[in-house]
Amino acid sequence: MKKKKTPSTTTLNRRASFDYFLSDDLTVGMSLTGPEVRKIRDHHVQLKGSFITIKNHELWLNNLTLGSEVARNIRLLATKKQISDLEKRKESGMTIVPTKLLAGGRHIKLVIALGKGKKSYDKRHTIKKKDLDREAARRLT
Repeated sequence: MKKKKTPSTTTLNRRASFDYFLSDDLTVGMSLTGPEVRKIRDHHVQLKGSFITIKNHELWLNNLTLGSEVARNIRLLATKKQISDLEKRKESGMTIVPTKLLAGGRHIKLVIALGKGKKSYDKRHTIKKKDLDREAARRLT
């Protein structure tokens, strides 16, 4: 008997790469309830505006939008060593940003990255570069 394959679901936080210079990805698990899992698998989730905090040596995901409501704070599952490394990097001025939500297969995982905030002139430079790349691709076609 073959197992049913669930279609892989990936939700991206496109705003994260626009607002931050991203580095060092880390994939962590999530402590979810049944209705939250169902909403994530049905694509009723947004990472925009969500952020990660560290409280009592635990990672917490805040402001995750599930359906039409903001979900409760969700505990993230990572090892003590990973959390202590993130705490050290956060003290040096980095921000922990959720970038992707992976819901394919049995487990739901969150990809987080360390980011350093961009200034407004960096964001304008990013927009300009995207426009030039788009224009060059248009000329080639």
